[in-house]
Amino acid sequence: MKDDADKQHIVGTASSSYPSAQLAKAFRTALTHQDADTRLRAEKRQGQWRAVLAGMANGLLKVGSRTPVKGLPAWVTPEVVRGGFVTGAASAGGPLQEYEAEAARRAGLAQGRSALFAHALTDDGLEELYGLLDSGRYEVTVPEEAALLTAAWLTRAGQVDAALELVVELAPFAGRLRFTPRPVGRPAPDPTAVHRKTVADAGGTLARRRPNKAVETQREALAVWQPFGDELLVHWLETAEDGRVLTRTPDAAWVERGAELLRRYRLLAADHTYCAKHRNPKENLGILRRALEETVAGRPLDARRLGLLRHAVASMVRKRGLPGAERHTSLRREQAAQAALPSHHALAQLVLRRLSGLPQEAGVAEVAPLVAPVSGREARETGLPAGAAIPAGVRRTVEAALSAPIGTLVERGVVPSAEVLAELVPQLVAVTTAQAYPDEALQTLAAANYRAFRNRRSLLLLNLERQVRVEELPWVRAIAPQRAGVAAGEASAAALRQLGELAVQAFPGTVLPNPLVRELGVLARQAELGAPLVEELAADIFMGTFSPKFLTAARVAAELLGGGTLYERYYAIDYRAVRNLAIFEAGQALTRSYGARTSPGFAKLCVERAGLSGSGYGPVAENGMVIEQAQILTTHNLAALVHRAGVSPAAGWEDLARRCFVTVCRLTARVQANPRPLSTIKDAAYAWRQMLFHLSLCTPQEQTRTLTWLTEEAARHPDHVMARLSPALTGLRQVAEGGSPDEGDGRRLLGWSTGGHWMRGDRVDRGDGGDRGW
Repeated sequence: MKDDADKQHIVGTASSSYPSAQLAKAFRTALTHQDADTRLRAEKRQGQWRAVLAGMANGLLKVGSRTPVKGLPAWVTPEVVRGGFVTGAASAGGPLQEYEAEAARRAGLAQGRSALFAHALTDDGLEELYGLLDSGRYEVTVPEEAALLTAAWLTRAGQVDAALELVVELAPFAGRLRFTPRPVGRPAPDPTAVHRKTVADAGGTLARRRPNKAVETQREALAVWQPFGDELLVHWLETAEDGRVLTRTPDAAWVERGAELLRRYRLLAADHTYCAKHRNPKENLGILRRALEETVAGRPLDARRLGLLRHAVASMVRKRGLPGAERHTSLRREQAAQAALPSHHALAQLVLRRLSGLPQEAGVAEVAPLVAPVSGREARETGLPAGAAIPAGVRRTVEAALSAPIGTLVERGVVPSAEVLAELVPQLVAVTTAQAYPDEALQTLAAANYRAFRNRRSLLLLNLERQVRVEELPWVRAIAPQRAGVAAGEASAAALRQLGELAVQAFPGTVLPNPLVRELGVLARQAELGAPLVEELAADIFMGTFSPKFLTAARVAAELLGGGTLYERYYAIDYRAVRNLAIFEAGQALTRSYGARTSPGFAKLCVERAGLSGSGYGPVAENGMVIEQAQILTTHNLAALVHRAGVSPAAGWEDLARRCFVTVCRLTARVQANPRPLSTIKDAAYAWRQMLFHLSLCTPQEQTRTLTWLTEEAARHPDHVMARLSPALTGLRQVAEGGSPDEGDGRRLLGWSTGGHWMRGDRVDRGDGGDRGW
């Protein structure tokens, strides 16, 4: 392990170069971007990054610490920008919110948070808080806003000492932070349903939708300029004999009608600005118009312009026939019908109007009425054709606001990935956590607090420091004695099993994202199942150490997969040695009383398995190799979910193994002609690992059947996919037959390496930064 000077080098690099680069990026965007809103957002980011750099320069900020702002305890929600850096401001700070200013005016108070804090502790203030508790009509946007509501609940429940202790802890920050919630006109959301977007979110997306320029250009050409071109053509044909225009001298009536056509042209050109071909002097319409302008002005056409005119007229007639002829009429009828179709933009505006009458800060219980075809009444009011269908892109925007059980959202494709699932799970965990409290008002408050807490952005942390947990908040600690033990644990265990099965079954080839791991970890702790869940570590800030839970997770994997399973043999794991190491370090931990707890034995094992020497703290590629070995040993949470939480997907392990391999094939296909393929290869290797886990839980007959199927499935994909996967498939077959994956033409598929990855086939890593990291 590197010494403190090296750690400080990492912190120094992170705390200077990255924020400076982000400030420069925001500065360029604010100066050069064409969109005004984007420029305004970039200007805000400039201010934030300047605050980051200033805070680090004057000692206000400590990068890498869980208490990064001097003078603020860990429980205060900091303002966090990209990369986990803090600006020094508190999310619950800043100027008074409008609801706070209104509360101060209503109570006759000075416009300041200290006065509001003191008022909340008076009889009148407590009565106001009691009213919010009973109605549930409040919104907690940052966790601090739940603090005084908690104190009010404790006071009303007779827990005066606990309420006083909480108030004493909050009081030093009474003038800086808002500790009361925002009153709203709606009750608390339905705890059984979740939604990805609110009605307001969906409406905002539709409102920002702009007409498609290419589509509108084509529509304008068909509806406006093609018919006008036909009129010009007919007008010129009046001067033709034997198909040659201007063989007859135009009379005054012809000139007057031509002048009228030109006046109409100017009006059309002013109103219809998408299509510009009519202005092109080389296009047929431009040629006919320019020749008409010259003739109406009394100027004879020179030989060149006359030749262009006659060629344009002849080509138009040859291509589409004479105006009025059957061929020409049929074509223009089809084009008119196409131009009459409503634009996606117009239909989006109709759906936006439908959404406007719904509660804006919630989801929608039923999507179908909102995306139904245009009704007769709507057709009369908007001019859209009755029966016109809502386009798929608009439907997807509305479907994202569907409020339903999370399993329904996954089935309907509203939740397309594990990352999106992770965004929704906090809503369910909030409800499960709140069910531990017997009082309904306290359940509503606890759920609102948890939802707000999960909006708290993660900090950049070093030295194995962990993110603040919800139970560390003073107001959550204050009500901890109110939790019902057994019932709460059973509810958490059931929720963990349900969500674990949903994630594993819906996205079997995807590593569980860290936000989802954290939520499942909350449930696992509440259920007291001894199911250690570990996050994916970042290779660029990895410092060669692991917390003890990684070894515990590996021991759980050993209990499930030890004894010669396919997974154990493929990755050459000695799970008996892992169990012994876990027992030894558990004994050692009993005598340790200082410093961050680590598992040196587990770190050493991962370094050795990666084929490296030293501490395992070095270049990013080497760090990645060590981290990957940790994921292999622990199965990256799959064993904990199956062995401790009881996850057992209804589809069966064989089905999940096959779906993982489909993911492997899909990712491998992206390697071809990819100038930077190594992140894709890494994801393919991770999906391969999950396939091996699922396959190891199959019966011998299922394994044999699936191994045959893998080759057949690979053959269904392009030849380059089979060529790249053939070494891995050969290695797997060799392991199944009792051999090693690296014999002969076989290879063990891993995601990280310090040299060229064999799956690339046609190139070798340069090692100079182009694809550095694997």
